[in-house]
Amino acid sequence: MTEGSAVTHDAIDEMLLEYFRPVPAGADLGRRVLDKLRDGWDPETFAREVAIEATGRGISLVRPGGRARPPASRAAKLLISRARQELFDYLRGRRAFFSLPVDFTGARPFQRKVLVLTHRIPFGETRSYSWIARTIGRPDARRAVGTALGRNPVPILVPCHRVLRSDGGLGGYAFGLDMKSRLLGLENSTPILEGCSSTGIVCRVGCSAGRRMRDDHRVVFATVADARSVGYRPCKVCRPAA
Repeated sequence: MTEGSAVTHDAIDEMLLEYFRPVPAGADLGRRVLDKLRDGWDPETFAREVAIEATGRGISLVRPGGRARPPASRAAKLLISRARQELFDYLRGRRAFFSLPVDFTGARPFQRKVLVLTHRIPFGETRSYSWIARTIGRPDARRAVGTALGRNPVPILVPCHRVLRSDGGLGGYAFGLDMKSRLLGLENSTPILEGCSSTGIVCRVGCSAGRRMRDDHRVVFATVADARSVGYRPCKVCRPAA
């Protein structure tokens, strides 16, 4: 390399800084991606018409169509209202987590283990039926795991759509395989973390604190570690580091 074409250390530093710079979210990025996924499907109608029930302890039922029993308390009514709004935000690509408690008291012990573990599968990731069976200490119970998830009383909130066959096949789903595929595609297209360039705080997408960010201040991160590396700190409301 000649002296005139040498790249200085300052230039290399600038190149690296530019390469690793957080990507602005863009006000219409999520909308454009989701328009391709929905193909005319209306998430607002779905969220409004899905049957949701709750106890004072949490959401106890989410099912397609049908009538839901009226809430027995004001606390249950408020939970149902929150569930509809969070479900709508999620289906619009504006939420990467649910803040709602789930009431598992109606499930039998084996199913409860399966549902509790499934509830912990991270947004945008998948696991297999055999992985769940092994993790709960029942490695030969793959079919029983499938049955337990097939009777999941709170699909979407307890994300059984993130559980696949070991060969990568979709398996079954209460809302149908088209919906399962749609939800997986949605989660692959929805950012998980967003930071505010003016406050230096990073939130999970859907956090109430994050909603106050201006669009031109939003930046998308893949991990909390990435955000920390450029000086952002985790939100104390949605606790993304947890």
